[in-house]
Amino acid sequence: MRYDASMRTINVKPQEVFQALADSTRIRVVRLLAETREEACLCELVDSLLEPQYKLSRHVKVLRQAGLLSAEKEGRWVYHRLVEGVPYLDRLYEALKALPDADGRFAHDVEQFRWRMCLREDGRCRVGIQTTELVEGGE
Repeated sequence: MRYDASMRTINVKPQEVFQALADSTRIRVVRLLAETREEACLCELVDSLLEPQYKLSRHVKVLRQAGLLSAEKEGRWVYHRLVEGVPYLDRLYEALKALPDADGRFAHDVEQFRWRMCLREDGRCRVGIQTTELVEGGE
């Protein structure tokens, strides 16, 4: 048992953590946030990982339910960040960062994320998804 930023009790079950990480996209999300130590809105994740909005929305929900991510709403934006300060989770994030990147996909995710973060205004996302074909419903 631990507390998140809003001081609500969250019970973490190890099997749920590992089930949440049993998907390559969710590993990419956690690994990206662990590497950059940033928070990100869904728009920024869509543009960085080049995955559809509906898909990332579901993956982020699974990660939140497993106790790996917290979310903070700010106006119409919701910012997601890793739950930190829990020793076993911090070690898990370090292990994910140490995984090999044979095909360069993770390096590309980080590169895209750093580019996307440059579009922030006053340190916050205000521009929405820039990769229009990945917006829910597509064009």
